[in-house]
Amino acid sequence: MTVPISIKDVAAHAGVSTGTVSNVLNRPERVAVATRERVNAAIRELGFIRNESARQLRVGRSRMIGLVVLDVANPFFTDVALGVEEEAGEAGLSVILCNSDDQIARQDRHLELLQEQRVQGILLTPVEAGDERIGRLQQHGTPVILVDSRSANGGQCSVAVDDVRGGDMAVSHLLKAGHRRIGYVAGPVSIRQVADRRDGAIQALQRAGGQAGNLIVIEGPALNWAAGKQAGADLAGMRSRERPTGVFCANDLLALGLLQELTRRGIKVPDDVAIVGYDDIEFAAAAAVPISSVRQPRRQLGRTAAQLLLEEASATGPHAHRQVIFQPELVIRESSGHRPRS
Repeated sequence: MTVPISIKDVAAHAGVSTGTVSNVLNRPERVAVATRERVNAAIRELGFIRNESARQLRVGRSRMIGLVVLDVANPFFTDVALGVEEEAGEAGLSVILCNSDDQIARQDRHLELLQEQRVQGILLTPVEAGDERIGRLQQHGTPVILVDSRSANGGQCSVAVDDVRGGDMAVSHLLKAGHRRIGYVAGPVSIRQVADRRDGAIQALQRAGGQAGNLIVIEGPALNWAAGKQAGADLAGMRSRERPTGVFCANDLLALGLLQELTRRGIKVPDDVAIVGYDDIEFAAAAAVPISSVRQPRRQLGRTAAQLLLEEASATGPHAHRQVIFQPELVIRESSGHRPRS
């Protein structure tokens, strides 16, 4: 069996002490450039791989951060993760990506495992607002940053988009196009973003003289393409004079599923039903009928969240939590481009 190359082997090969090798690995700024180059050359020549587990035991934390998202299959979270990885990589850290699948039990298992791995901190899009486990993580010294969600009590740093405004923009656009029967295809309203976008939709209706009850809400089990298809079947089953002529979806995956099912059933978009999504993922613009959508700065959300985490993880004194709110942008495409027939 091959014996792993050790720090002692590297030190002997480079003609330095083991302490110097340790400094090159962990505190390179303390070592003269010439010595550092000699040690790094020895590492390359011998094929030395540091024992991260041992280092982690010594310093009490790893060189990793955790990212727990609602749905890893959603391109929105893929773009957020890219932003996180870019920022973490510049700081010499790696990212562990976890998928809660909108399930609180899965989320909690991921949080527990990440804590056991002694990650430097956790970026979390919570399944439910005000989760008690978040507070317990913080009490044990693990920074938690909320991503695409606001902190209910200011107890965590957070990075989010003004989803109430986003919902308002989407429905205001439909109202301006002449629609009066407005539908909202939602995922679980226990997810704060879904509830905020609904509140924004209601706000737009009320400002236009309508009542909250005028919003036809179709609450689905998830925020995915399949739930959007089911919403399409539900809408197609309504009598035409009762069916919404304008529909706002809580995200673009719902909008894509809705578009496909309505089209399959002979309901034309936007002539019969106009659609506005949320997130502005690339697939929205590439759909058979390009989908209007409320754009979020996805990669910037990830980078900013990672920045906040690094700030908190490196703080030596009291840390003041920051709540960063980005503004959404409405992108109008063909799916909402026509006035309704009636």
